[in-house]
Amino acid sequence: MEMFVNGIRIFYTDSGKPDGVPVVLIHGFPFSHAMWAQQSEVLKSGYRVISYDLRGFGESSAGDGQFMLEFFVDDLIALLDELKIQTAVICGLSMGGYIALRAIERNPERFSGVVLADTRPDADSNESKLKRAAAIKSVKKDGVKIFTEGFLKAVFLPESISKNSVSVQKIREIIHSNSPLGICGAILALASRTDTSAALAKIIVPTLVMTGERDLLAPPAVAQNMANEIHDAEFHVIPGAAHMSNLENPVEFNRHLLDFLKRKCGQK
Repeated sequence: MEMFVNGIRIFYTDSGKPDGVPVVLIHGFPFSHAMWAQQSEVLKSGYRVISYDLRGFGESSAGDGQFMLEFFVDDLIALLDELKIQTAVICGLSMGGYIALRAIERNPERFSGVVLADTRPDADSNESKLKRAAAIKSVKKDGVKIFTEGFLKAVFLPESISKNSVSVQKIREIIHSNSPLGICGAILALASRTDTSAALAKIIVPTLVMTGERDLLAPPAVAQNMANEIHDAEFHVIPGAAHMSNLENPVEFNRHLLDFLKRKCGQK
């Protein structure tokens, strides 16, 4: 399904129990809603599950390709408004987590729970910003496919690349389907995002923090510190996973997700 908000087309799926607690899945960079397939499947029997393509990814349009993280938050709130969802549980991985953190900082009244996976609250360091610039140059010069191979090595365990070939290939195909314009626009948004660390203590809704045990981009120590700053947050390390914990160990990821939602966020 699709809707037009903030001057762009947003593609989304709306499945599960129409009267269930809404759970909105926010994908990471540079993927699409399809990365949540295994989570959507287990959630739909008890929840209303919304997954969507962020602007510039999947089947959503990129507009002029000039956007900041704040625009992603604008789109999320507009999506809730269009679907007449007053409050929802949001679940974001990596960039999706950045969006979730900024959204609950800006519009706390719209969320009844939050799941933060393989993400962190701090803004990019100067070193990270330079790496973002190099990534944009790579996409513009060599194309999406060459960029993809280096990116996969950064987010998956070497064992996942060799043994979990189906999931890795699925992510490869998702990235290949995205436009250079959308990817580069999102990299600029990532590099310019705000630091939400100071707002963590203000989060009072049920919160679950998860990260892969070998995630180098959002290491367990960083995720644990983030969880410590959030009131009564739960924290779990996903074994056998790097940055793509929902795909590298979906059984463990889904177990913690379902348990958290049932205990803390209700189930109709």
